[in-house]
Amino acid sequence: MEDIFTTYKGKIRAIIKKMTGSCNEDIEQEVYIKTWRNFSNYQEQGKLSQWIGTVTANSCRDYFKSKEIKNRTKQDDDEQILENIPYEIDPEILLDKKMRQKIILKAVNSLPAKMKQVIILCEYEDYTVKQAAEKLKIAEGTVKSRLFNARKILADVLKPLQGDIE
Repeated sequence: MEDIFTTYKGKIRAIIKKMTGSCNEDIEQEVYIKTWRNFSNYQEQGKLSQWIGTVTANSCRDYFKSKEIKNRTKQDDDEQILENIPYEIDPEILLDKKMRQKIILKAVNSLPAKMKQVIILCEYEDYTVKQAAEKLKIAEGTVKSRLFNARKILADVLKPLQGDIE
């Protein structure tokens, strides 16, 4: 089991960072616990890395649903941002990047559930269209359609950010 965690540690951290905008050790530990507890239920229908990716994404979603995240104050957010600033990076650039990530995450979360599923699988968990279709038990064309429509909605919603790209 330790070999599995060592092998997929980078992938787990990358998914957490993409979905939350920062490294979160609590979520990472939760992923390890859930993986360890449910490994006996894993069926080799797909890649182990995808299963672990799904566990990670679900843990991030659970984190956002938790009362802790809803009850955090603005002051806590500011303090956390300040604590995570590396000295060699301009604080304004880092703050702008974090704000952009939050806006993007909020836009993805506002998508209809079926589109959000496809975007998360294909964009965050690196599933192919075929793999996403198999996981969701729908036709590949349906995945492509949902992906197209979700990207179109996100492009419209996130249009104001396009002018900010350096």
